[in-house]
Amino acid sequence: MKTQYFSDVDETLVTTTLPNGLRLQVVPRPAYHKSYAIMTTDYGAIDTRFAPDGKKMVTYPAGIAHFLEHKLFEKEDHDAFDLFGETGASANAFTSATKTSFLFSATTQLTKNLQILLDFVQEPFFSESSVAKEQGIIGSEIQMYQDDPGWRVYAGLLENLFPNHPAHVDVAGTADSIAKITPEMLYTIHRIFYQPSNMTLVIVGNIDAAEIIDFVADNQAKKHFPEPQPIVRGVEADLQTADIIPYRELKMPVSRPKTLVGFKGQVAIPQTTEGWRYQLTIRLLLEVLFGDSSQLYQDWYDQGLIDDSFDFDFTNQRSFSYGLVGGDTDDPQALSAAIKQVLLHATAQSDLTSERVELIKRASLGKYYAGLNGLNGVANQLSALSFGQARLFDFPQVLNSISFNDVKELIPKIFQSDALTVLTMLPEGQSWELH
Repeated sequence: MKTQYFSDVDETLVTTTLPNGLRLQVVPRPAYHKSYAIMTTDYGAIDTRFAPDGKKMVTYPAGIAHFLEHKLFEKEDHDAFDLFGETGASANAFTSATKTSFLFSATTQLTKNLQILLDFVQEPFFSESSVAKEQGIIGSEIQMYQDDPGWRVYAGLLENLFPNHPAHVDVAGTADSIAKITPEMLYTIHRIFYQPSNMTLVIVGNIDAAEIIDFVADNQAKKHFPEPQPIVRGVEADLQTADIIPYRELKMPVSRPKTLVGFKGQVAIPQTTEGWRYQLTIRLLLEVLFGDSSQLYQDWYDQGLIDDSFDFDFTNQRSFSYGLVGGDTDDPQALSAAIKQVLLHATAQSDLTSERVELIKRASLGKYYAGLNGLNGVANQLSALSFGQARLFDFPQVLNSISFNDVKELIPKIFQSDALTVLTMLPEGQSWELH
């Protein structure tokens, strides 16, 4: 067990790795009444191609990670949600492109809730009838997302950027793909990717770290797990720009057009402190250029080109990364052209000054410190970083190490014309010419 104190943020982090490989991170918060725990596996929606036990590569149906997330709650004679309800805890789960997480928050009976969490995640039960039932439920969920314009625009942008990579496939899969899922597939996935050595458990709250770690260690020692096998993934990094679809239009019954400009990451960003710093530099640059305190934002807003839906983001996942900028607009052609102009000529933007970079850094630090007050935010971020070397509580040091020159030097590396794409959604019956 290792205890680290981070003086910049006045936080203590206790970590250990159990004999079965499960990694624990505990943040004691004695002034809080609530506790929050999140258990995560390094397995997500893009991991459809892999080699079971290191043998022949196989491809499983899209959406199986999300499907498994749903099914783990349901057991032969009970549902884990009901057990959490009996203790007064609130539970949830989510699947991303590369991770699957299960979580709860509670004010009492922490060890009881931890036992429920550990047991339902690690002790699966699947049957033909329960899988068939879930296929209908998730099929309805997939259709719901297909009817959501905002989701369709976002998903369409990923299809433009990654047409030959599973990043473009909806996390939930398709009606056809989930229809192919079998109990045997789910058991295989669970055995390979839910082995303790591929998982982490983060606990934050009013807890005694040593006692909680002992409790989890005892729970794990009583269980038998298959001998862990090397995880061989078949999804390669997608860093090429040649296959990007430059422009597409979608049409739905919306009142206003929507447009997103995306840029594809062209370098592999490692899960290290330096890789985290690289991501923070990109996010800092986007905030400088497009944040609501920029002159550019104010000008576009005053012109009626954008509204409060305007947003931007950068995402880095295992094997791919991308950024996006856009929102609702009456003139999607003008807005997408303006965004591309800014990206390709970012060094000439009046907002790009050393003073503004420092201002945004201070604002980011303020948001970070404010975010430390929330147990769930701290736990979720610790979990997200837990499969790499970056440490959440080093954020002030990492951010302060980014200079104005670092920001400027990044621009030609990430904003290139062949790495850009535009996805526009138009009201049915409208069309725009691409210039």
